[in-house]
Amino acid sequence: MPTVSAHVALTLARHIDHVFGVMGNGNAYFLDALERATAVSFTAVRHEAGGVVAADAFHRASGRLAAATATYGAGFTNTLTALAEAVQAHVPLVLVVGDEPTSGPRPWDVDQIALASAVGARTYTVGRADAAATTVIAIEHALTYRVPTVLAIPYDVAARDAGPVPEAPEPRLPGPLSPAGPFAEGAVGEIAAALAGAQRPLLLAGRGAWTSGAGEVLGELADLTGALTASTALGRGVFPRAEFDLGVTGGFGAEGAMELVREADVAVVFGASLNQFTMRFGDLFAPGTRVFQVDVTPAATHPHVGGFVRGDAATIAGRLVEAVRGAGGRSSGWRESVDVVAARAYDAGEGVAPDGRLDPRSVAARIAELLPVDRVVVSDGGHFIGWANMYWPVESPDRMMMIGTAFQSIGLGWPSVPGAALARPEATVVLTTGDGGGLMALSDLESAVRVAGGRGMAVVWNDAAYGAEVNLYGLKGLAKEPMLIPEVDFAALAAGVGAEGVVVRSMADLERLASWTAEDAASRPFLVLDCRISGAVVAPYQQEIIRVNS
Repeated sequence: MPTVSAHVALTLARHIDHVFGVMGNGNAYFLDALERATAVSFTAVRHEAGGVVAADAFHRASGRLAAATATYGAGFTNTLTALAEAVQAHVPLVLVVGDEPTSGPRPWDVDQIALASAVGARTYTVGRADAAATTVIAIEHALTYRVPTVLAIPYDVAARDAGPVPEAPEPRLPGPLSPAGPFAEGAVGEIAAALAGAQRPLLLAGRGAWTSGAGEVLGELADLTGALTASTALGRGVFPRAEFDLGVTGGFGAEGAMELVREADVAVVFGASLNQFTMRFGDLFAPGTRVFQVDVTPAATHPHVGGFVRGDAATIAGRLVEAVRGAGGRSSGWRESVDVVAARAYDAGEGVAPDGRLDPRSVAARIAELLPVDRVVVSDGGHFIGWANMYWPVESPDRMMMIGTAFQSIGLGWPSVPGAALARPEATVVLTTGDGGGLMALSDLESAVRVAGGRGMAVVWNDAAYGAEVNLYGLKGLAKEPMLIPEVDFAALAAGVGAEGVVVRSMADLERLASWTAEDAASRPFLVLDCRISGAVVAPYQQEIIRVNS
């Protein structure tokens, strides 16, 4: 007869096609059922945090429900940083874990429910009689609230017979948030009137606009009003007309583009939280700009917002198109009057910095010229995060993932590669990571190479330091020794697990990327570029942080 674990596996399998994780005592029966009785693919990683990260990246690249698994105790506690990142980033995934037996904890058990709750994840514990139904509830919770959910299988029930698997109901999911009533209509009308009368309108979109499918209607609204467009780091590519798009706002934005943003007299923000980085710590918009926000949050998320509508970005954008047309609005002509291409250009750097090491701006600009067009970029956290966002544009928001940034973490880079590679098998996955985070996640370098193969590559920004800490605290006079890392040969580490590693000490060394891109992905190796860059070149977004903290 099917076990409790089989009930979980078979029910979950109706809603997913991949699971990532590490096998252990607590999830052995679950994985056995998954392998024997379902068509779901299991991808092994080498650290439990990597299982959650890979699932996180799989969702961000595909939009589908993700799943990961780990054992109890130490296996579960290893997932917590990655779980916290997924909570902060609003990633719907189900983490199937073993748990203490129903008879009570053993010496190696911990209060997993409390630990998951502490990082913002709810736990559902299955029993012998309700495993399938509880699994559906966990799925429903993850998809409804866009948050990771922990699904726990107590050790002493994991292998118990549970009878035939019942026909569990489908998860009940809410539709798009569509406010009604005079207040909502009045708020939409106010935004429409402001856009219709604006001389320099701007539309800003974030990841929430992408997940709502608002790209096409936002493009229609931009055309109707003559608005320039821009996006957050996680919304890049949401607007359909690149010729009028200023790129990423905030510290990742080009200085000329940010000057144009400050010229806007009306700005409408869709599906973006307006965090401190997007808002340049309050300096993104000029004091006289009328700022409106459309979001599913209960209230506006920044004090500069003067008008707020709670609702789905695509739904509200559609209403605005109708309202602007009804008000007789015409294109402002602003976007045709400015040189958008020149405004969004970035500094190409000096090639070699005064300390003799490579200027990361020059490296990033040259890599941008050599990368495959069909690419997905996954980013670890660290000082270097701006370079990919600034210099490596992508076609849509599901092709640029910053895993770790929401929780301000480093060390989640390597395991994001297999998740993205399995979600987008047609694309080349490009990891951008630092030497500090790269070393922290090193166990899953092997996972990245094994799963992605020739469809994957990594750029390691190797400055022999924790660059962000040097910039923020070394400049304040704190001892730099704890912030430094002995220079590590990532090219040699890559070769040890079957990849090709290239130490990049000159711009000419990057030519290997040109020949690699031209090769057939089926036969070329995973490529690691170990870029020996200068720590003296500080990313613009970090310069803003230094200014605020000074």
